[in-house]
Amino acid sequence: MTFQTPQFLLLIPLVLPALVYVYFRLKPPAFFFPSVAFVTGLPATWRTRLRHTPFVLRIVVLALFIVALAGPQTFLQDARSSAQGINMALLLDTSTSMAAEDFTLNGKRMNRLDVIKSVLKDFITAREHDRLGLIAFAAKPYTVSPLTADHAWLLQNLERVRFGLMEDGTAIGSAVAAGVARLRKAEGKSRVIVLLTDGVNNAGKMAPLEAADTAAALGIRIYTIGAGTREMAPYPVQDLFGRTVYQNVKIEIDEDVLRKIAEKTGGAYFRATDTDSLKSIYQRIDKMEKVKFDETGYRQVEAHFDIVLLAALALLFLEVILARTIFLRIP
Repeated sequence: MTFQTPQFLLLIPLVLPALVYVYFRLKPPAFFFPSVAFVTGLPATWRTRLRHTPFVLRIVVLALFIVALAGPQTFLQDARSSAQGINMALLLDTSTSMAAEDFTLNGKRMNRLDVIKSVLKDFITAREHDRLGLIAFAAKPYTVSPLTADHAWLLQNLERVRFGLMEDGTAIGSAVAAGVARLRKAEGKSRVIVLLTDGVNNAGKMAPLEAADTAAALGIRIYTIGAGTREMAPYPVQDLFGRTVYQNVKIEIDEDVLRKIAEKTGGAYFRATDTDSLKSIYQRIDKMEKVKFDETGYRQVEAHFDIVLLAALALLFLEVILARTIFLRIP
């Protein structure tokens, strides 16, 4: 509870004690008796004991009027709050190798892309104050969503990511360059790229380390994630009868290049060999990338002077009734 004009509250200690002093010390008696013998020994009734009730109510009414003048109010929302957020581009490999089913989700074996999309949903939802963008890439990068604070719209676009959106291949360097282009003009000091891939750069017009140098020059950190088991991975194929069968394929991730990309930009490299490790990696990145800033909001004020004023009027009405009936004084 605060007051719009608290200076009025000074009237309470200045005026009310003076009124009490005048009432009990300076007010002349209603009757004069030549001797106290006439009133000594008279029994005291409840009416005489409570004879000052109207005056007490009048003092309380006056105090409430002063409080109402001071403007009591409460704030429903602070004017400023501390929030956390950065500009982040999420780079997601959608080459056909991501169809390998070496990850599980809810006890069911699923391909890497579907599992990663599920993990990304949680990651995006948890970073409500960030401006996030999403770039899918195979032989070329494709901007699924530019940097945005509308995470509901971003999640809708994430659902549309699938295999076959572009020519097959793994253009890591071009994907990093696309992420840098999205972040270079973004406002704010913290700009981050999170790159996930399961392969080796074999397409695109820019080398991965060259793109990393550009990012480093612009102060953009890159976290790289290599996705896939460290052994053979089951890959679905169609047999002669149209049935889905699995072939074990060798995992080839250029960990050396991914590690150098991260080192050049001040980021870190991670290896996700299963769903749990993938979730843990995104949780670690979430904790590592927190930047505080002040978020300006609107102060919503709720005034309470009307409640105080109504209470004062009710007590004033009660005081008038009592003074004209039970505690009527003559003269």
